[in-house]
Amino acid sequence: MERTKQKKNNGVVVRNKDQIQSYIMTTAKYDFNVYEKRILYRLVELAQCELQGLKFPEDCRKVEHTLWGNLIVTLPVTSILSNEDDNNYAKAKKALIALSQKYFEYEDEKTWEKINIIVLPKIQKYKSTFTFQIDPRIWSCCLDFTKGFRKYELVTAMNFKSVYTMRFYELMSGQKAKMSFSLNHLKEMFQVTDKYKLTADFIRKVIEPAKKELDECSPYTFEWTPQKEGKKIVGFCFYPIVQPQFRDNDLYRQEIQKQTNLSWDLNRQVLGYLKLSLGFSDKEIKNNRAVFIAAQFELPDIMGELAILKGKSRDKGNPKGYIINALKGKLKDKQG
Repeated sequence: MERTKQKKNNGVVVRNKDQIQSYIMTTAKYDFNVYEKRILYRLVELAQCELQGLKFPEDCRKVEHTLWGNLIVTLPVTSILSNEDDNNYAKAKKALIALSQKYFEYEDEKTWEKINIIVLPKIQKYKSTFTFQIDPRIWSCCLDFTKGFRKYELVTAMNFKSVYTMRFYELMSGQKAKMSFSLNHLKEMFQVTDKYKLTADFIRKVIEPAKKELDECSPYTFEWTPQKEGKKIVGFCFYPIVQPQFRDNDLYRQEIQKQTNLSWDLNRQVLGYLKLSLGFSDKEIKNNRAVFIAAQFELPDIMGELAILKGKSRDKGNPKGYIINALKGKLKDKQG
């Protein structure tokens, strides 16, 4: 029997999808529980729907951009539950309180940022919805692919019972190469430096339970080995393992279809402009697919950029080649 995953909340079906998540978010330092993570998953989902010009999912009520740049998000309480009842809104209330008291911290060689995850949380009891505001930088971080990305099945991620399983699933999903992390880096990433002083406790409480849950139901799991200096464990090597029996068949077919269906990757508006205004054929778009996808994700106003390049390309011997090379140059500049 074919496996198609979906989650049903009070009659509303949440259909599975391959969700793209910024590697910045995947590897950021934070300590959230399962319900807080589910709110974050929904934020990533909504941000990408807006970016790609798609309709918001059926179980999303509203996303509003305020005049001050903040975003107001309204979701049903059931959208963060997984086959659970929460008639008194206790789980949603607890998650909203926790998120409002936490911040998103990201640091690389150039910048350090600390931003509150959400502000002004509110539950509308009679509507069975909750509302909160987020900083536009949180929204932007959901779409920052300059450091790469991870792709994972949304419903699979929403259904995990452990937040550590969620984190490892995000790291392993779609990966083929070995990944190595120092013990200190991994503990900082998961924000458990003060929680598990003994390495044996970290392995027993974090790594092994996450692996067990992934082994039981995930398309991706892992094996691991310790890295040692003498007898002391200083890091870990993780080896991603694919479990195709747990892959959603519909999503697998869609993944194969991507090779021929341009509208799967590219915003309909962008695709239409490339064809109708710039004269690209389907074959030419496919040959430069990676450039157009990267530009769509990473350039703030891709339509504006294409319109400018159209004007500049008119007196060029190879207008389409000029546009492709100009986009490559802009992407290279953005990535530093």
